[in-house]
Amino acid sequence: MSVTVKSEAPRTDAPYPYHKTTLPNGVRVVTGPMTGVKSGTLIVSYAVGSRYEPAPVAGVSHFLEHMLFKGTERRPDPKQISEEIEGVGGVLNAATSREGTSYWFKAPSSHFTAGYDVIADIVRNSVIEQVELDKERSVILEEIRSIQDSPEELVHDVIDEVVWGDQHLGRSIAGTEETVGGIDRETMVDFWQRNYEPSRLVIAAGGDVDHEEVVALTERFFGDLSEHPAPDETIVTVGDQTEARVRLIERETEQAHLCLAMPALPYSTERRYVQSTIEAILSSGMSSRLFQEIREKRGLVYSVFGYFRPYADVGQGVLSAGTDLARVEETVEALVGELRKLRDERVPDDELLRTKELRKGRLLMGFEDSRSVAAWIGSQEATYGEIKTPEEVMAKIEAVTAEDVQALAQELFRPDRLSLALIGPYSDPAPFTRLLESL
Repeated sequence: MSVTVKSEAPRTDAPYPYHKTTLPNGVRVVTGPMTGVKSGTLIVSYAVGSRYEPAPVAGVSHFLEHMLFKGTERRPDPKQISEEIEGVGGVLNAATSREGTSYWFKAPSSHFTAGYDVIADIVRNSVIEQVELDKERSVILEEIRSIQDSPEELVHDVIDEVVWGDQHLGRSIAGTEETVGGIDRETMVDFWQRNYEPSRLVIAAGGDVDHEEVVALTERFFGDLSEHPAPDETIVTVGDQTEARVRLIERETEQAHLCLAMPALPYSTERRYVQSTIEAILSSGMSSRLFQEIREKRGLVYSVFGYFRPYADVGQGVLSAGTDLARVEETVEALVGELRKLRDERVPDDELLRTKELRKGRLLMGFEDSRSVAAWIGSQEATYGEIKTPEEVMAKIEAVTAEDVQALAQELFRPDRLSLALIGPYSDPAPFTRLLESL
C-alpha cells in the first residue's frame, strides 16, 4: 500500500540527530539514531492518562495498561509476550501518568523489528479476556492496598488530594478499590477504543535504528488507525486555594511522613525553565539546599527531596521528608524556612552558576543510552509538539537569572497557597497550620 507521509528536515545539530515524520492519519514518528551502540529502544506513547477518566472509572487507564500484557489473538499466553523480548536479552515495560500512557522495549537492534511487532500487537490486538481481567483486578487492588500500608508512598497521594481536591489531578492514578472493583470488560474496551487514537500517538525510537525503517514499520502497524468521534477529554483544573491547608492521617508509625506543597506553573510556559532551576537549587544532589540544611546541618531527616510536577494547565511543587516523631514540627519549620529564604533572598551568583552547570551536565549525560534518547525526543514531541536540541535547552537554562528565580519564588511561595499532608500519631492541625502561615 502506498501512502503519503510528511517528513521534516532532520535536526543534525544535536548530539544525536533526530528525525520526524507524520503519517497521514496523524501518528507522529520521531527517531534519534545513535552510533556506537548495539541496542534499539521503542516507546509507544498515547496522550491519555488518569486525568482523562470519568470519575466512576478512575484507574481505568492504569488497569488497561496492565491488561494489554495479558494476551493477544496471536500471542494468547501472556508469557509469550515477555519471552519474545526477554528471550533475546531485552526488557519491556509500561507506565501510566495523569496525562499519558507509554509502552516500551529495549533490545539488541538486530531484534528491533520483532520487538516492535510485539508492542504493536499488544496495544492494537489484546483480547482482554474476562478471566485475566478478574485476576489482574485482584493484583491492582493489592497494589492500592500496599500504598495504603506504606506511609512514605501514601503521603504523595494525600498531598495531591489536599491541593486539588476531587478534581482529576487530586485522584490517585491507580484509582480506588471501589472504582477499580467496578470496571468491567465493556467499560475498559470502550475507553481503549475511544482514546488510543492516532492524533494522540507518538512513536519514538532511539539507538541503532534507521528512521525510514521505523516509519515503514509504523505504517504497517498503525497506518490504518483512525480517530474516534468521541474521545475523553481533560477538564481544566481550578486552583482556588485562599488559605493554608493541613491534612493529618492519624496513625501509629515509627516515623512522621510529610509532604509540603503548593500550586505551580504548567509546562506550557517558558518560565518552566525558571521553575526547574528552583527545583535544582532546592533538591538536586547532596549539595542542594534541602540536603545540606535539613539533613547535613540539622540532622532532622534521612531522606528529603523536592520536585515540581507540571501539567498542561497547572503545576504542583512538593517538598517531602520523613522524620522522627518528636521533631516533625521542627522539620516543617525548616522546610518552610527554605522556601522563605529562596523567596526573600537573592540566590548568590556562584550557587546559581553551580546549579546551571549541574543541570546542563546531567542533561548531556542522559544521552548515553538508547532508551534515554527515545524518551527525550518522544516526551518532547508528545508534550510540546516540537523537539529542542540539548543545546537549545541549555541556552534556556543559562538564560535564567537570579532575579527570575526570586520573582517566581515570590509568586509561588505564599502562606495562603501552602498545603501539608502528614501521616503519623497527630490529631491537632493547629500547630502545623501556624507553621505554614508563618511563611
